Formats: sequence, structure tokens, C-alpha cells
Amino acid sequence: MAAYSAAAGDLPTAIGEALQDAMETAIENVPAVEGKVYVFPDVSGSMRTPITGDRKGAASRVRCIDVAALVAAAVLRKNRGAKVLPFSDDVVEASLNPRDSVMTNAAKLASLPSGGTNCSAPLARLNHLRAEGDLVIYVSDNQSWVETARGHAGANGPTATMKQWAEFKRRSPQARMICVDLQPYGSTQAGESGDVTNVGGFSDQVFELMAAVAEGKGSADHWVKQVEAVTI
Repeated sequence: MAAYSAAAGDLPTAIGEALQDAMETAIENVPAVEGKVYVFPDVSGSMRTPITGDRKGAASRVRCIDVAALVAAAVLRKNRGAKVLPFSDDVVEASLNPRDSVMTNAAKLASLPSGGTNCSAPLARLNHLRAEGDLVIYVSDNQSWVETARGHAGANGPTATMKQWAEFKRRSPQARMICVDLQPYGSTQAGESGDVTNVGGFSDQVFELMAAVAEGKGSADHWVKQVEAVTI
């Protein structure tokens, strides 16, 4: 994705197609999850910063929104029934075809209009529709402030995201949520619990973690055993 993005528009057609083919190979290990999957990529203004942070002379050309778009497009590619709900101040409407390439759908998501950050918006949309599901995946920088500005709960109580999650769980008690915080600063919109897993940063391992959580292996004890199994 980084190579394709860096040279977009300047690549010979054959090389561009080869990179798209490489991407399709690269996502072979993205899990196909049983049940209904929702992906919430954050497309707000703060997501336009480099994934490495602003470091003079060393910042990545890949932005947080590029990574969020990649995750959403990859999950959709392997889970044709998944629903992608991009959000900023509210849910941003986007038409994605799961048969399109990952690069194509990622580019569509990354080009959506930005705004403030309202992490509770996609869950609120699902609750309004009385939707049910099995796995919810957030990909954000967690800089959610719109809810607080509108008078919803924040630092002194449950976040608006957690209130919406509690309502969603009443219809889907088996559901699990993964919150991928691309630039973790020590705060979260959803506290860690048996049905909520927080991930700080991003690497290809996030996809394996998604599969584990979807299979009910998201407990702290599971991850301790995984670490202890590593031979040093």
C-alpha cells in the first residue's frame, strides 16, 4: 500500500497492477469471520496525520486514514457480508463493492470528507436501525471530542461509545468489539473488558488478533499464554 500510494499516478500500468495483485496476496491471512461484522474506520481530520506521528525528516507518507481504510477494505474483501461505516462528526456514507480490489476501496475511504471525531456515531446508527452483529472493529486515533461537546458523557462517566455499546449488546449479547487505536496516548473510548479488546498501534499482527477475538480468545489469560509460548 505504501509503495502504491507513494507512486500513485506515476506508475506504469503493469507495475500498478502488479502492486494491486501483491496486495491481494498480502491479505490472504486476513480472517474470514463467522457472523455479522461491522468495521468503523475513522475518517476525521486528525486521521490525516502520518501514522508515525509528525517527525521532521522521518514521518511516514502513510497516514492514519490510509491504515484505517486498508483495514476496512481488507476485512470487507475477506468478509463479503461485512458492513463498513466510516465516521467523523457522524456516519459518512460510502458505497463500497466487496468485489473491488483492496486498493480501490481503500482509496475511496481515504478520500471521504473529514470533520470532527464522534466515535459513538456508527454504533448509534446501528442502534437506530436495531441492527444485530457479532464483531465490531473500530480503527481510529481515538481523539473523540464531538460527543463531549454535545453534552454526552465523557471523562467523569461512561463515554458515549460505551453507552451505545451497552445498548447494542442488549440485542447481541455475544458481540465483541476490537478498538484499534493507531496513535495510543493513554486514553480510550471503550474500557477493556471481556467483550472489548483495545489494541495500541498497528502491524499485520492486528489481523491475527481480530481472528482470535472473533473466536472468543480475547481474554487476558489467552494473551499471557501466547507470550509465554514464545521461545527467546
